[in-house]
Amino acid sequence: MDLELLEEAGLKKIKSTRNEPFTYFLKAIMAGFYLGVASILSYSLGSIFATIDPMLGKVAFAVLFGLAFILVVFLNAELFTGNCLTTIIPVYTKKLKFVEILPNWIICYLGNFIGASFIGALFILSGSLSHQLPDFLSSVLVYKLNFDITQLIIRSILCNFIVCIASFVSYKVKSESAKVIILFIVIIAFVLPGFDHSIANMVTFAMGITAFPSTINYSMILLNLLFSTFGNILGGSILLALPLYLIHKPSLIKE
Repeated sequence: MDLELLEEAGLKKIKSTRNEPFTYFLKAIMAGFYLGVASILSYSLGSIFATIDPMLGKVAFAVLFGLAFILVVFLNAELFTGNCLTTIIPVYTKKLKFVEILPNWIICYLGNFIGASFIGALFILSGSLSHQLPDFLSSVLVYKLNFDITQLIIRSILCNFIVCIASFVSYKVKSESAKVIILFIVIIAFVLPGFDHSIANMVTFAMGITAFPSTINYSMILLNLLFSTFGNILGGSILLALPLYLIHKPSLIKE
């Protein structure tokens, strides 16, 4: 039953990409917007509480970032990282070939990039929290742009493994209040340790480019997005999706 839920969702997304690519693209842009909104909240709280204590700022940043995924789930937007789980299931069940899901991933990723980057840049251009935000944002950028590649990939794998668990929960749980609570809690599990979510990183990097255009390291941004995206794909499509497929495969064969 679990596998059928994910397979149905994946097939629906691929069909939507084929039949209504522009509409799907807009949904992906909106998902980027929603991550941007959650980032505004998280960076605002984080930067304010960081003036009291840096660790308190980090906790404040993490606690409410789950808003992004609640908005994506409840407002029917399309997020690349979650799609790494749902769209790969029909490939495992041989309903689709891998090349058939690539247009979905590309359209979704580009839409997320546009939405996330736009909101991140607008937040900085607004001038809000101009006394607190630059120092807090700078500390996040230092962490994000000074990385060991192996560690970055592992952080990204763990990130989307957790994100896709949240996505899986959203398909399984029927109660809307339960979904909200579980999503909030699960998302804290990847934000608090500083794991890398490629789309959330786009918001951060857009903020950094807008705030510090002359000092930002553009090549490191590209490398971060490259390896965090790769890790996110592995985390959702293999680390979570493959075991789920293997667990439920006997029942499908029996049927």
